[in-house]
Order: sequence, then structure tokens, then C-alpha cells
Amino acid sequence: MQTLTQTNFNFPGQTSFYRGKVRDVYSFEKVVAMVASDRISAFDVILPRAIPFKGQVLNQIAAHFLTATADIVPNWLLEVPDPNVSIGKKCETYPVEMVVRGYLAGHAAREYKAGKRSVCGVTLPEGLKENDKLPTPIITPTTKAHEGHDEDISREQILARGIVSEAEYSQLEQYALALFARGTQMAAEQGLILVDTKYEFGHDEGKIYLIDEIHTPDSSRYFYADVYDENQRNGLPQKQLSKEFVREWLIANGFQGKEGQIIPEMSDEWVEQISARYIELFEKVTGKTFVKANTEDILGRIEENVLRSLTSH
Repeated sequence: MQTLTQTNFNFPGQTSFYRGKVRDVYSFEKVVAMVASDRISAFDVILPRAIPFKGQVLNQIAAHFLTATADIVPNWLLEVPDPNVSIGKKCETYPVEMVVRGYLAGHAAREYKAGKRSVCGVTLPEGLKENDKLPTPIITPTTKAHEGHDEDISREQILARGIVSEAEYSQLEQYALALFARGTQMAAEQGLILVDTKYEFGHDEGKIYLIDEIHTPDSSRYFYADVYDENQRNGLPQKQLSKEFVREWLIANGFQGKEGQIIPEMSDEWVEQISARYIELFEKVTGKTFVKANTEDILGRIEENVLRSLTSH
């Protein structure tokens, strides 16, 4: 079974190429082609082994939710010409990620446990337990780092540094909360709780667009709704659909992305388990059956489909 670790295409009319942690991004005059690889990252580090079908899962979940939220905010997506590829409008990216949290989980829970009662300038009430629902969803933005760790930042710091204008930032907040509300509703229909997620935005000709991926396991955390209350009452960990299980495995094996730490060995069995979890997440989140794409000549397939698509844009 082939995995897509990276691409090195040279398409006609290509103006630039950027390799992110997971995506390979090809830019053209007016569009970008984003190839979702099977690379997996955690703690801002790309892990040594790729995960079968992970890129397809991410790409198709993102397309599902971008289509379902286009009435809230215009988005960049124009076409999905291949299971691993999205082609969309080229936008100037805002250098902040809008992280929306409905529950005290993940990074926010770790900060809270360490005694902090303010995350990104947002005050949290006393007496919360890990995974408790917050009184209302909050936005805890991060600056978008090209390399290394994204950094927590407050609304006040964003405005003071002039990273985004106040009028635009207010619009981004409105869009982020409206998207989170829709994502919460769609998750509930599938028996899930959307715990937290992040959104990225860009602009073109004075108009704001939602860009990148949304509501995928790489950018979101989901709990199973049917066992949530009981687990909270009994102080048990929540059953979740997200990449957190990969982070937990790394932490248990002595890796948190810190200097001098060595990434633990990933066995075939563990890689297959991660793949199965991603496929489960696709089916659970979208309510659709996952159809594995043919991976025999994955690079040839992608190249052919992108070339065909570019001639129509």
C-alpha cells in the first residue's frame, strides 16, 4: 500500500511551491492546488512515518464542511479534482489562526491545570475540570508560524501590533463563532461534540474568505456525545475522535517535541491503527462511507487529475 509522503511536481504556470507540515501547496496566478499528503505531525514535528489514506480523509472532510458552511462565509474551494487535492482561490493569508474552544481540553486544559486562569487574554472561571463545557465558546488565537511552534496571542496584542485591523478582526471573530456553531450542530447530528477547532482566513480584493481545512481531525477535537456526561461525572477520560490519541502515545513514550527528545519508533501495527482511526473519524463526522482511493500510482494519479483541472481554471 503506497502512502503519499511528499510531492515534487512542476506544473505549467506554477509560480511557487510551499511544503507545510502536512500539505504541499502549489501556487499559480489565480489559484492554489493543495495536496494533502499522508504525513502526520504532532507537537509541530512531522513524525517519521506516513499514515495510509490520512491525506484523503483530511481533504474530503474539509471539502464536506467547506461546502456545508459556504452560506456563512465565502471560502476558497473551487474544486476537488482528486481524493487528495483541493484547488481553490488564491488569497492573502491573515497571520493568525482563530482557535475556538467550547470545552476545557487539550492545550487549554494543560494551561488551566498549571494554574493559569487566563488563556490568550480570555479569563476562565474557577472550579473547572478537564473536558468541562465552557460557559460560552471562546476564541484563543495563535500567530501562524511558518516554522516551529504557533504562539498564543490575545486579541489586544493582535490589534496593538497591527497584525490585523480591528474591523477585520471583529469580522473574523464573528465568522469563527458562526462556523463553530454550525460545526457543533453538524457534529450533534452525528452523535458527536465539537470540542475545539481552528479556522484560517485570507482576503482577496477586500473580501474575507475561509481558507485551508475545517473541522478535520488535524484541526479539531471531537468527543462522543453518548458517554460524555457519564465520563465527566466519573472523572474518566473522554472517548474522542481527534489526533489527541497520537499526542498521548508520544507523551507516554517520552516525546513532546522538546529539544533533545527522540521520536519513538512507530510500528506497522500502530501506523495501521492510526489509519483506521482516521477512517473511522471520516465516517463518523460526515455520515458517509469512506471509499479508499486507488494508491497503486498515487503520484501519477494526482498529477494527471491536477493537470486536467488546471486547464479548466
